[in-house]
Amino acid sequence: MKSHYQVLVIGGGPAGLATASAAARQGLDVALVDEQQAPGGQIYRNVATSKDWAIKYLGKDYLRGKQLVVEFRQSGADYLNNASVWYLDERLEAGLLMDGCSRFITADRLVLACGAQERPMPLPGWQLPGVMTAGAGQVLLKASGIVPDGRLVLAGSGPLLLLLAWQYLQAGVKIEALVDTTPGWRLVEALPSLPRALPAIDYLFKGLKFMRAIRNAGIPVYRKVDNLRAEGSDSLESVCFNLPAGKAGNGSEIRIEADTLMLHQGVISNLRLPLAAGCKVEWNGRQQNWQVSKDKWGQSSVKEVMVVGDCAGIVGAVAAELQGRLCALQLGHEIGGLDSGRRDAAAQRIDRSLKRHLSIRPFVDKLYAPAPAFQLPDDETLVCRCEEVKAGQIRQAARMGCVGPNQVKAFTRCGMGPCQGCLCGSTVSALIADEIDSPLETVGYFRVRPPFKPITLGELADS
Repeated sequence: MKSHYQVLVIGGGPAGLATASAAARQGLDVALVDEQQAPGGQIYRNVATSKDWAIKYLGKDYLRGKQLVVEFRQSGADYLNNASVWYLDERLEAGLLMDGCSRFITADRLVLACGAQERPMPLPGWQLPGVMTAGAGQVLLKASGIVPDGRLVLAGSGPLLLLLAWQYLQAGVKIEALVDTTPGWRLVEALPSLPRALPAIDYLFKGLKFMRAIRNAGIPVYRKVDNLRAEGSDSLESVCFNLPAGKAGNGSEIRIEADTLMLHQGVISNLRLPLAAGCKVEWNGRQQNWQVSKDKWGQSSVKEVMVVGDCAGIVGAVAAELQGRLCALQLGHEIGGLDSGRRDAAAQRIDRSLKRHLSIRPFVDKLYAPAPAFQLPDDETLVCRCEEVKAGQIRQAARMGCVGPNQVKAFTRCGMGPCQGCLCGSTVSALIADEIDSPLETVGYFRVRPPFKPITLGELADS
């Protein structure tokens, strides 16, 4: 490991792998920093060493990652694995925690491919043992072939929930129920965007395939539910919710005994490192998501920093990969001697493919926008599980004059726990905006401060 590179890429998912590979093949001195042991990110986790069972359970789309990994390993880029970025500043100095020691590294250009994280879904009882996110369940499946035992309920909204249900069915997991929290009027809002999604009709067919498999397996599906909650004393015992009133249901309460509840309501951009680097962020109202501002090449508001993939707006794995390839072309143009004509010619084919893969986004974003009930939980629901701060305490702080999440942090300690606001930040901002009747883009988001990952004094000293 060197102390300086021309290009430092942070993130080993499709965007980071594509950027690092293509930049290194242009002769640039590139290093890829990856928190995992092997390249692939969350989407293609463990793909390089995947077994036959993984291909059967996870589907053929998962195999796309194998070629990306092969391409990266043949590119000549350095691979810094098992490396957690605990520090980053606007001078582009990154602090890495590797093998129990802290190492500092600098670069001429920094490419952030930090991906996304699951949107928090605060509801009564979500802190109980036995309640986890759908993404965490998928990580266990990809990394180790581990699936839940006992009675499983999947609840929430979004394509990942359908995908995970299908994958679990391939793995022989029995699913007690799928509880869909998507409001009925979301489909009405999304339908005008459906014609624009036709170039990416293969995505629509995949969704229909998952739904058909769920129906054929006889899994009970409850739609348009509200008042979802997890109940139990020391751990999860049951999942409760209300059916919609009227023709679609009778408004009654449903209680399902469960050992595991997996929640999901979409994903949001992972902004910790872009914010630390000083990148400008903007509010995407359609995706209900803060994202990094960038141009088509990935250039952020900071000259030396580029962003690709889901941290600059949720785009999906294939589109993230294509963004990474565009970014590498621009890096080759800026510091590798690639003339603009050759850059633009190579970018044309990528642009066409990227446009097709992005055509599905308006439809999906509108259909699976989070239900208001889970953005604005009731007063007694825990929002910050690290510091045990309830929604009512955040509303009270807003009524006292706190007009932003950083003021609320000082009043309530919300966001001061080990996750530093990652699992509550979007909810805190939404609660404040609703309470003071202010636009979310005005309310803003938590500031970030290092260390971004837990680090001991001994590790810090050994640098």
